[in-house]
Amino acid sequence: MSRNRRHVISLRDLNDEDIERIVDRGLAHAMAGGTFPQTLSGKVVGAYFAKTSTRTRTAFVSGAMRLGAHTITYGPGDLQLNTGETFEDTGRILGCMLDGLVARTADDPAQLRALAGSGELAVINAMSADEHPTQALADLTTMRQRFGTLSGLRVLYLGEGNNSAGALALALSRYAGTEVHFRTPSGYGLPADSLRSATALAAAYGASCTEQHDLDGLPEKVDVVYTTRWQTTGTSKQDPHWRNVFQPFKVTKELLSRFPNAVFMHDLPAHRSEEVDAEVLDGPDSIAFQQAENKMYSAMATLEWTLGAI
Repeated sequence: MSRNRRHVISLRDLNDEDIERIVDRGLAHAMAGGTFPQTLSGKVVGAYFAKTSTRTRTAFVSGAMRLGAHTITYGPGDLQLNTGETFEDTGRILGCMLDGLVARTADDPAQLRALAGSGELAVINAMSADEHPTQALADLTTMRQRFGTLSGLRVLYLGEGNNSAGALALALSRYAGTEVHFRTPSGYGLPADSLRSATALAAAYGASCTEQHDLDGLPEKVDVVYTTRWQTTGTSKQDPHWRNVFQPFKVTKELLSRFPNAVFMHDLPAHRSEEVDAEVLDGPDSIAFQQAENKMYSAMATLEWTLGAI
């Protein structure tokens, strides 16, 4: 089976046209009213999730099926990776049998690159330790749907600088005039490589990406207030008092009221009353559940792009 596949392992690997194509296609699926083209008919897509997942796993599996593909799912104990088989050998074998693999390891992205090494298997990163690229693609789709454009948006991110934050930084820094303000607790900032890359992208594209470890001098106006849960999948915190450090970064009704024209976003799952007040998450300014639905439409577009259907 001679196939040259594309991968979504890091947003660094995608150019502007690639990202726009995926976002545009995701928006088209969101507006399709539940009728989707069978662009993946005859394809077989695997989903390997070594860590828990509700939205991402369901988005990719259901999205693949809605586009006509067949799916195979693997849990954390299902593959011979557990008995010592290498990621290279696993990818080589799966490439003989699958067209694409969606994989969540919450670990070193080098593992995903090893799976993709044969070139026969399209690999999509459903979350590694440093980056959650498909979350960012869904976020871009949601922001485009809400605001019509990504250029010039002002985004305030509060909370842990986790893999979702790193991907968001890499994505939004490509758009001229966009301001992304990360406010993260000291010791829990963005992955250093992601922040460096995002800062360089912002400088090249005329955007702004900054990180600060307190809430001093918040911007006067923002379009989006974004947070994630404080206990990220696949990680643990050594400090037993870490919640005290995080508490000032909670998104409360009072904080959101400082930005009367802003919408609230959250990549979910949420812990109400921890990183966000329930009245914010469930309130009229929240688009978090629309954002979650868009994960499926964005996943469909990502699958189509990696498998050469668009």
